[in-house]
Amino acid sequence: MENKNYMYLAQSLDGFIADKDGGLEWLDMIPNPDQIDMGFVAFIDKIDAIIMGRNTFEKVLSFGIDWPYTVPVLVVSQNLKKVPEAYEGKVEIISGAPKELIKIAKGKGYHKLYIDGGKTVQTFLNEDLIDEITLTTMPIILGAGIPLFGTLNHQLKYKHFKTEVFLDELVQTTYHRIR
Repeated sequence: MENKNYMYLAQSLDGFIADKDGGLEWLDMIPNPDQIDMGFVAFIDKIDAIIMGRNTFEKVLSFGIDWPYTVPVLVVSQNLKKVPEAYEGKVEIISGAPKELIKIAKGKGYHKLYIDGGKTVQTFLNEDLIDEITLTTMPIILGAGIPLFGTLNHQLKYKHFKTEVFLDELVQTTYHRIR
């Protein structure tokens, strides 16, 4: 079974994934009247599970929408001990360093993992555990916020795979890790 870790995130032109208050309202700045999917459904179809940071999990819960994921979600948290009742069977809480988290996921039969959440992505990148990056760049400069990329212990080289433009403004680029 092939093991692969994916990152799929949106960012501002200046590399932020949330504004200075942690807000994501800017992600809706471009109208999408036809509800164009922009590849997310196909992306989710190729993964087994999501490893999501606690902050991202709590942000998704704050949207007040139906649970948007069709695959199991493993929430990384040292503090959260219990899944809210409405999400039992959909969400599981796990903890550990990135390699331990992957081992936990593999033990559950999950080999193609979507790594989601700023801090979680940064720790996986720091251990060179992201095989594919898909970034959708929004045409806005936030000036401050939560950065997508943090300081790394070493450089990571990726190769361009494809670029698509959606709604004449959103640029989505996919890169594969060169090993």
